[in-house]
Amino acid sequence: MRIVFAGTPDFAAIALRALLKTGHEVVAVYTQPDRPAGRGRKQQFGPVKQAAVSAGIPVFQPQSLKGDEEQQQLGALNPDVMVVAAYGLILPPAVLTIPRLGCINIHASLLPRWRGAAPIHRAIEAGDAETGITIMQMDAGLDTGDMLLKHRTPIHDDDTGGSLHDRLADMGGAAIVEALAALDTRGLEAIPQDDRQATYAHKLSKDEARIDWQGDADAIARKVRAFNPWPGTDGELDGQRVRIHEAVAVADSSDSEPGTVLSRQRSGIDIACGRGILRVTRVQLSGSRAMSVSDLINGGKPLLMPGQVLR
Repeated sequence: MRIVFAGTPDFAAIALRALLKTGHEVVAVYTQPDRPAGRGRKQQFGPVKQAAVSAGIPVFQPQSLKGDEEQQQLGALNPDVMVVAAYGLILPPAVLTIPRLGCINIHASLLPRWRGAAPIHRAIEAGDAETGITIMQMDAGLDTGDMLLKHRTPIHDDDTGGSLHDRLADMGGAAIVEALAALDTRGLEAIPQDDRQATYAHKLSKDEARIDWQGDADAIARKVRAFNPWPGTDGELDGQRVRIHEAVAVADSSDSEPGTVLSRQRSGIDIACGRGILRVTRVQLSGSRAMSVSDLINGGKPLLMPGQVLR
């Protein structure tokens, strides 16, 4: 089949590279315009563009696909199917009808649960037992189209947003290859989503990084995992930011003010929460690298000591 691929970040680049190993022809790649990055704020290629350029595939980077010129350009490519993964731009209804087999999306959740921008992180944050990849026929709604294929994976107790992203990215690449093979030969059963079961995965924000110590220790521990590596989870101690990289809830309780450091040992720093205790095992202080609590103690810094209170 003639494929037009649309995506931007690493998650999509892995799927693109998987498609390039098949017998299908990727005739063009659509990705978001280059963005400034790094200390020099120089324009840099995104992961999908890097993969496309390396493979010698034409790259298109329109600000939008709403214009007639952009839609005519896409139509001229005569695609059988358009594969979309974390593209970041809305496809107008007119675009959805251009490919012979329509537009197919690789979505990192078990739809209809976690439609939207941040399904990987919200699944961990909510305490879901499993998640997965859904290959979906796109329609005019937000992740509302009929489901063509699903692959599941458990969410492990030590999964972070980063580790689960990487696993699902690999699964997404395998799933789209499988789905296209089926479409090319026998087709796939399109199963409508049950809107009553839908939940929405809001886009991540730096404003969510601050930990509310009044909360439940289990929920805070899930948030620490979900938001690792970005946007991270922070507390504040005497005006300094303390980033929490790894933490678990422990089966204990305390009457101390939430945010109070209860103990500091090499196995972790115990902090009182509104309900339960959070044991922090890896931290990052302002101006320092991330380190284990053991390394923090070895460094001799009098921070995160019993009695101190995080805000």
